[in-house]
Amino acid sequence: MDIRVLRYFLAVAREENITRAAQSLHIAQPSLSKQILELEAELGKKLFIRGKRKVTLTEEGLFLRKRAEEIVKLLEKTEQELTCNLTELAGEISIGGNTPDLVLQAAASLRKQYSDISFHFYIGDATDVTERLEHGSLDFAIFLEPIDPIKYEFLSLPTTSLWGILMKKDSIFAKQSEIYPSDLLKMPLILHRRIGLQQEIAHWAHTNLEQLNIVATYNVVHGSPVSFVKNGLGYFLTTRDLLSPELDSCVCFRPLKPSLPIRYAIVWKQHHILSKAAKAFLEQVRLQLN
Repeated sequence: MDIRVLRYFLAVAREENITRAAQSLHIAQPSLSKQILELEAELGKKLFIRGKRKVTLTEEGLFLRKRAEEIVKLLEKTEQELTCNLTELAGEISIGGNTPDLVLQAAASLRKQYSDISFHFYIGDATDVTERLEHGSLDFAIFLEPIDPIKYEFLSLPTTSLWGILMKKDSIFAKQSEIYPSDLLKMPLILHRRIGLQQEIAHWAHTNLEQLNIVATYNVVHGSPVSFVKNGLGYFLTTRDLLSPELDSCVCFRPLKPSLPIRYAIVWKQHHILSKAAKAFLEQVRLQLN
């Protein structure tokens, strides 16, 4: 599979039109159509549904787009690192996950010293971020501890937060200052879909997962989770750091009791060769920790 053909495929997927894609690539439309047909023949899969006005991706096409974007990005990143002036620091540093202040401060500090360094922050669920870290399109990721020391190297960050429940202010539990294990068993819960996290919450509540009334799950919430609560879907289990300092007037947050703290770490692959820029960034993180 040629990288050039992958770029052609991505252009068609982006434009949703063979003619417009050919114009953006500065090649003839028949030539582009032939390349896409040959790609489909090579893979033995239909990648596009061809309509009168536009083309849309099939399920296989959607999968290939995700992988092609990762491959092209990794190639561009590698080319950039290999061709940069070795006497200067330059290039892009990619970080996945929710980024704590200390990491942003390290990024800002490095940028002040080296203006040719840029950062790419990627937000996705834990599975997606882990996958991108594994195949190299991310240099670093922010994970919840504990971290697997066999697979990853990491630096523990001072960023901590507490688990609690986001609820409507007229809830009977809003009268309490804290939420106890017995309370959790009475609530319709909205939890993160990670089984490990759900099991940790069940263990905290001295019960098993089947006894929790889980009405909904999520992987990543873009924006505020307040709407889940305001519309009466359930009680939203989250950490205080993921909520805005000033909550909507109709909701409130109550921490778990006994407290269930979380801690974050910045993580990178064991034995992964970091670029010069990534090494300099890691040193800035260490300086921020001291």
